[in-house]
Amino acid sequence: MMAYILAVNPSILSATGMPKGELFTATAIAAIVGTMAMALLANLPFALAPGMGLNAYMAFTVVLGYGYSWQLALFAVFLEGLLFILLSVVNVREAILNAIPKNLKYGISAGIGLFIAFVGLQNAGVVVQNASTGVTLGSVTAAGPCLAVVGVLIIAVLHHKKVRGSLLIGILATWVLGIIAELLGWYQVNIDAGVYSLLPSGIVSMPEWIGTIGGACFDMEAVQGGLAGGDFILNLLVVMLSFMFVDIFDTVGTLIGVASKADMLDEKGQVPKAKQALLSDAIATSVGAVCGTSTTTTFVESAAGVAQGGRTGLTS
Repeated sequence: MMAYILAVNPSILSATGMPKGELFTATAIAAIVGTMAMALLANLPFALAPGMGLNAYMAFTVVLGYGYSWQLALFAVFLEGLLFILLSVVNVREAILNAIPKNLKYGISAGIGLFIAFVGLQNAGVVVQNASTGVTLGSVTAAGPCLAVVGVLIIAVLHHKKVRGSLLIGILATWVLGIIAELLGWYQVNIDAGVYSLLPSGIVSMPEWIGTIGGACFDMEAVQGGLAGGDFILNLLVVMLSFMFVDIFDTVGTLIGVASKADMLDEKGQVPKAKQALLSDAIATSVGAVCGTSTTTTFVESAAGVAQGGRTGLTS
């Protein structure tokens, strides 16, 4: 259910000037490493990939907003991952997780869900930007919004009927309806506007290797980006700490939300094997940065596997 990140993450991070093809490969590698670490170290049904929100923060706030190089941002993510590995080993990160009140943990999880829902509504054209109100409803007659609404209704009905794989069935059904709409001329392809053809073509191809962005966080000249001495250290610390705090609460909310869905929380509302889960998350973050992508974290979409009965690392 989180496969959309393979398309969305490159789309967001490429705004910084990073090559989109290589970002696709980096996203896939980070997801593989993170998910395998979670399965083997913690044996939990949680999948990992470069996180939504964290990628937007890196692209639009750190790089495009503050003007830092994307190499510096990757270096900050790499250092954040190393710091989290240390904090996870000595149980500090687990202590932070357990110290957060239960209601706040659930609130973070709900906030992540609302954010992802909003991104989906935007990409489908159900809501669009508006100069006066910020957002407004999109065209009710356009193919994209209508297909999105129909897809959600299909999933809702199947889920209510307790059909296994309701999410996947709903996605595939919506895709088929989209192909029909494109053949009939209702769904209009407009690549410049980000509306792509739904007809299958070029399904099998070699991935673009991460020659430009892989290991770019160790290119100190690019990382410094004109900053030197104390200015560089100060700016690096600011960026790293920003990523760290965002990642802490993102991970906490996701772990609590998915573990709650799986009925795996103990009587204190704590996640089982939290230390191993957080260590896996930290390892994935550093590996993802070396590959060339933003913070890799646990995905709330893991709840899809949990909803179908998954309770071990084999699920993810």
